[in-house]
Amino acid sequence: LKILFVCIGNSCRSPMAETIMQDVVKKNDLNWKIDSAGIADWNVGYEPEPRCQQILSEHHLITNHIGRQINESDFMEFDYIFGMDHSNIRDLLSIAPSQSKANIELLGNYSNGECDKIIIDPYFDNGDHGFRRAYNQIEICCNNFCKMHTQ
Repeated sequence: LKILFVCIGNSCRSPMAETIMQDVVKKNDLNWKIDSAGIADWNVGYEPEPRCQQILSEHHLITNHIGRQINESDFMEFDYIFGMDHSNIRDLLSIAPSQSKANIELLGNYSNGECDKIIIDPYFDNGDHGFRRAYNQIEICCNNFCKMHTQ
């Protein structure tokens, strides 16, 4: 499988999801391609937000992701493109080319009732509470998605 995680800026939620899913895939000995991108171009060429990197490192995960913007070829290459909130999904559907082969879904569809379906952008939060919440939601969803696709 090929999975692309998308949020507005590719600085907080999507690089976190990319890193968590890479870890889940590795632990399950799967050969999936995992990447992330932003809808906007604000963070192209930059590392993820420091609070994102901090929360990942607390879980012994390291990201070497450099921000990039989603492009038309992503819709042909990836099997799944996951947005973090309804705004991401609206944006993705509006820019998807007509011949897109990707399933465009909320990552939170895989929460199975264990957490909120909407993964709120933690960027504007004071401190790291929002990043911790996003980490927990993303981890649950990635594990559930993986279980569904490996049984």
